[in-house]
Amino acid sequence: MRKLDLLSAEEAGQVQEASSLSEQVKAVMDLLAGKGSHASQSLQTYLETTNSHFASLSTDPMVQRHLESLQNRYGAGVEPGRLERLTNLLLVEGLTDIQQKEHDVVQIEATKGMRNVSKQIPLEKLFLPLTKVSIPPRISVTVGVAGIGKSTLVKLFVCMWAKGELNQDIVFVLPLAFRELNAYEKLSAERLIRSVFPHITEPSFIFSGTVRTLLILDGLDEFKTPLDFSNTVVCTDPKKEIQVDSLITNIIRGNLFQEASIWVTSRPTAASQIPGGLVDRMTEIRGFGAVEIKDFLDQMFLENKDLSSQVLAHLKANRSLYTMCTVPAFCWISGFSLGYFLKNSTDQSQEMPAAPKTLSEVYSYYFKMALSSDWQEKQKETPRIEQATNSSKKLVGNLGRLAFYGLLKRKYVFSEQDMKAYGLDLSSLQSSPGNRLLLKEETQVSSVYYFSHLTLQEFLAATYYYVSAKRAMFDLFTESGMSWPKFGFLNHFKNAVQRSLQVEQGQLDLFVRFLSGLLSPQVNRLLAGWLVVKDEHTSFRGHVVSFLQSCLNTDYVISSRTVNIMQCLYEVQHMELAKSVEEALKTESLAGMLTPVNCSALAYLLQVSEVCMEETNLSNCLTYNICKSLLSQLLFCSNLRLDNNKFKDNVMELLGSVLSVKDCQIQKMSLAENQIGNKGAKALARSLMVNRSLMVLDLRSNAIGPKGAKALADALKINQVLLSLTLQNNAIKEEGVKFLAEALLTNHKLATLHLQKNAIGPPGARHIAEALKQNRSLRELILSSNCVGDTGSVALAEALQVNHSLTTLDLQSNSISNAGVTALIGALRANRGLVSLKMYQNSIGQEGAPEIANALCTNRTLRNLDLAANLLHDEGVMAIALAMKENQALMSLHLQWNFIQAKAAQALAQALHSNTSLTSLDLQENAIGDEGMAAPAGALKVAVGLSQVNLQVASIGVSGAKALAEALLVNRTLTTLDLRGNSIGVAGAKAMASALKVNRSLRVLNLQENSLGMDGAICIATALTGNHGLTYVNLQGNRIGQSGAKVIADAIRTNAPCCVVEM
Repeated sequence: MRKLDLLSAEEAGQVQEASSLSEQVKAVMDLLAGKGSHASQSLQTYLETTNSHFASLSTDPMVQRHLESLQNRYGAGVEPGRLERLTNLLLVEGLTDIQQKEHDVVQIEATKGMRNVSKQIPLEKLFLPLTKVSIPPRISVTVGVAGIGKSTLVKLFVCMWAKGELNQDIVFVLPLAFRELNAYEKLSAERLIRSVFPHITEPSFIFSGTVRTLLILDGLDEFKTPLDFSNTVVCTDPKKEIQVDSLITNIIRGNLFQEASIWVTSRPTAASQIPGGLVDRMTEIRGFGAVEIKDFLDQMFLENKDLSSQVLAHLKANRSLYTMCTVPAFCWISGFSLGYFLKNSTDQSQEMPAAPKTLSEVYSYYFKMALSSDWQEKQKETPRIEQATNSSKKLVGNLGRLAFYGLLKRKYVFSEQDMKAYGLDLSSLQSSPGNRLLLKEETQVSSVYYFSHLTLQEFLAATYYYVSAKRAMFDLFTESGMSWPKFGFLNHFKNAVQRSLQVEQGQLDLFVRFLSGLLSPQVNRLLAGWLVVKDEHTSFRGHVVSFLQSCLNTDYVISSRTVNIMQCLYEVQHMELAKSVEEALKTESLAGMLTPVNCSALAYLLQVSEVCMEETNLSNCLTYNICKSLLSQLLFCSNLRLDNNKFKDNVMELLGSVLSVKDCQIQKMSLAENQIGNKGAKALARSLMVNRSLMVLDLRSNAIGPKGAKALADALKINQVLLSLTLQNNAIKEEGVKFLAEALLTNHKLATLHLQKNAIGPPGARHIAEALKQNRSLRELILSSNCVGDTGSVALAEALQVNHSLTTLDLQSNSISNAGVTALIGALRANRGLVSLKMYQNSIGQEGAPEIANALCTNRTLRNLDLAANLLHDEGVMAIALAMKENQALMSLHLQWNFIQAKAAQALAQALHSNTSLTSLDLQENAIGDEGMAAPAGALKVAVGLSQVNLQVASIGVSGAKALAEALLVNRTLTTLDLRGNSIGVAGAKAMASALKVNRSLRVLNLQENSLGMDGAICIATALTGNHGLTYVNLQGNRIGQSGAKVIADAIRTNAPCCVVEM
């Protein structure tokens, strides 16, 4: 605008003072509106000229030469396969703590290979504004662990852009790799473009911002010099030669390439060098999912699907390895290693070790395979050990030395000068097996070399250190050799471990794991004659294990380094400590055994144990100090149960800090039956305001009170992630419920709220009812044992008239009588959403039953109705039974403890003849008797829907049992029959046994406490010979005796091994 003289300097300043882009645009339009038609015409001419200029640039010879250059450089694109994870990136808000501080492998293991991120951004929108009022990002950073596919992503983007498939508003895409920049000491921005893209003869287009340019800087983690954004001298002259690291910081700061978009890719730890305030958009490449791992292995073993399936089965059997396979590069290495093992294991002439389970074993197989002369083509023909050793020993030694000292210097890309310095013959390297481990890449300036994956560099570094430590006289970590004398392998091993515990970002974590793994019996058998002497590990292994265990005595101070020591013990195959703690974890007997050493083992198991996969149960075993020591590991437990630990408010401060960090992956957390007060609830509430992972929180049976409820309510007004909150038995009272009800007016996520046993009374019920009139997210509301009475019930009934989103309402034990029942049942006639209504133990009585019956005749949504313990008697149940003839929606009806006798049972039986919807009927603790049982049994012969019948303590004797047995002879739908606490006796058991030999539908049969005796129980057991359906039978409390139990156990073991029988 200033160049066109459409705005004065003062007016331009006014525009720039506007806080947002939309306000700036509005300010410009307001100013132009006052300048007449001349201003708008000048602006229109400028825009048309600019668009024309862009159109002409697309056919410019220089642009065409650039497109041809990129197409020649990148070829046809990436290999075919599933590309969804590359074309849809995770949109993240900065780096998490673990990404900034830990080794890539530790990140994968801790997070199980999956980030808890819901937002994604398509690749074609990566450099576009997210909203209509925002601007395109200038600095975009994409992170991912080593081998995840960052360079593949860059290649995919460049190829798609060159084909015209995305971002056609960008005229120049300039992909640069940091490994190319390592060849320079000084550069200017202009020489950078001219040297890498010599066909761009006029870079002034790029620097002036005349055309939109995207500069890609791929692989920041491979750059030889750390970036220092604090002390960099500002440079705005594109022709001025400066240090390359200063050039990069000036580009990112916007002093150079001011108008260009910059895209940096990096491993997370290296990306943390860039100040967060400079990054406009950060994305992350997600790892493989289960389907992608399978597809990847199928592509690897395209001609042998059986081998692919076997490899996948081996990986799934080892949780740690399978988690690592979310990274494509590791999936490749482990896939080939297991494939090599499985192919060779079919050769009976060779003694093959067991399938690889540890990282050291996987990499040993890969290493051995890489140095074999046959590689992939003839993997079953293993060369003679002597031949392989003679040709490869020197090469491996030099590669290992390069790998080790490169690792210490954080150097992952090597020049030809580096190669020569470490004794590697460049002329013969490419024709030797070493080219499978060390790759060569030709850049515009020079040749560079790098290990095919970072973990291979770490493995080779460990092999060098292992071999050298046996004869070294000085500290191997000092490359010059100038150090105090250090003799013996054990001293060198201890030195390596101690350094790994002190170094930042877990730089040596995997190195010491591999070093430990080289002492395992499996790896020794595998590499004996190659790198190690047969059985030499026996001289060191015991001492190494003792030293590693001594590193765990940390007085409840557990870090990722401590967990890595446990990983080292796993690599050396010493698992006694972990196994003992895992067994206690499995049997829930950790209480009293969590010493500092055992806590270290537990922290390790939280990452790798199958026991913790579905739920991490640490109930009744933690103290404040133990909980504090485990925080960094609890962070990544998706389902965490911490019940009955006597936790007080100070522990909630700790857990609140965990829930507040970006890394947090806890989705479910139970803190039931602790001693949490209002201060603890406030600490949790503060964390809920920022937490983005927790969906289920159980705080039942604590003491948070009204003040704690208010704090949680305030959090719910902000939190839009939590789906379920249980506050049962917390004395929150009417005052606390009032705050929660207010939160329900603005919260649109919470679906489940449990408030039973909180003494909220009728006023509390009214507050909730008012909220329900507006809230449309809540699906389940539990208000049992709250004394809401008729007044509260009437208020809730009014809410149900307009709320059709609530599906479950529990009003058990609330002193509700006729008035309340009338109101609630009246609401059922209008309500179209409620699926489950629990009215257990109220005072409905015979008078209220007709109201319920009338509602059932018209309601078509209710599926579950619990009317247990409501003094209905025969008359009330008969009214309900009559309605069931018409109702074809209700699926579950509970009538327990209602003083029902034969008449009501007969009425229900008549209803079952025509009702097809009911699947579960509960008549337990009613005096139905043999007379009353005859009719329901007859109904079972024709009932087509009923699958579960509960007749516990129903006064059923022999004739009732015989009637049920006759029904079972023909019934094909019943799966569960509960006859506990009756008196069917031996005769009844014989009748049931005869039926069981024919019936194929029944799965669960409970005959506990039925006076069966040994003879009756044996009848049931022998019937299992011909029954192939039952999976559970309970015969407890029948005075079977030891001899009878033995006969039954033998019969079951022989005839029905899959059926569980409790005696």
